[in-house]
Amino acid sequence: MLKDRVITAILLLAGVLGAVFLLPAAGWMLLCAALCAAAAWEWGALARFERPLRVMNAIVFGVTCLMVGFMAGLGDGSLSGAVLLMPLYIVSGLFWVFVVPAWLARKWSLSSPTLASLVGFVVLIPTALAMMHLRALGPWVLLGTMAVVWVADIAAYFSGRALGRHKLAPSISPGKTWEGAVGAAIAVLLFGFGVLVALGARQPGGALAIGLALLAWTAISIIGDLFESLLKRQAGLKDSGNILPGHGGILDRIDSLTSTLPLVALVSVALAA
Repeated sequence: MLKDRVITAILLLAGVLGAVFLLPAAGWMLLCAALCAAAAWEWGALARFERPLRVMNAIVFGVTCLMVGFMAGLGDGSLSGAVLLMPLYIVSGLFWVFVVPAWLARKWSLSSPTLASLVGFVVLIPTALAMMHLRALGPWVLLGTMAVVWVADIAAYFSGRALGRHKLAPSISPGKTWEGAVGAAIAVLLFGFGVLVALGARQPGGALAIGLALLAWTAISIIGDLFESLLKRQAGLKDSGNILPGHGGILDRIDSLTSTLPLVALVSVALAA
């Protein structure tokens, strides 16, 4: 299992690097829309949709990504209409910071097709658009943002396996531990400050503010992971799909990105305004 996981991760990383650096803006937009459509198909399984509704959701989500991305100027990388994305990012941020913690505490479910589709829209559409948006700001901006989440995921996995004793959310995801969460936080702090030092970047606001931002980033990524875990448990599924050996489905790989990328994109729009 670990071997399959590592091999798939290496292939995924190679594919992501190639796409991020080699695809033109329009090609990247099409890829992100396709990933959104595929994730929407898997979301339909979590929501227990029948096949026709899963297909319709996948098509609608993919087309919506293309239309909004085109209107925002993401097809040519100009970001001419990036401000149009801010409402979507704000809704996403409010959902992850305020709604999801309550959702996890009370273990709500996707109780109707309408609710499931609406929540899926809030989870997936801003994520796909943020992937286009951050890449338009620069390939390294997107990769750096994603790398923080990857570092948190990898550190949580290995520190949890090695040291995990205290369950983080046993009724949602029995494999996740507080030790894993602490390991993720430490790794993200080391990674974040290490990158800043390597780049010789100044630290506006001081190291404390940056450290708190990195810790908040880690916490939000863990919330994204737990949210998908809850939905999978309620749907009786181990993985959201089986397209990625050792990793499950696309949603299993982007769960922490859905909660973090739109927030980073929102900050970038706010700073540019």
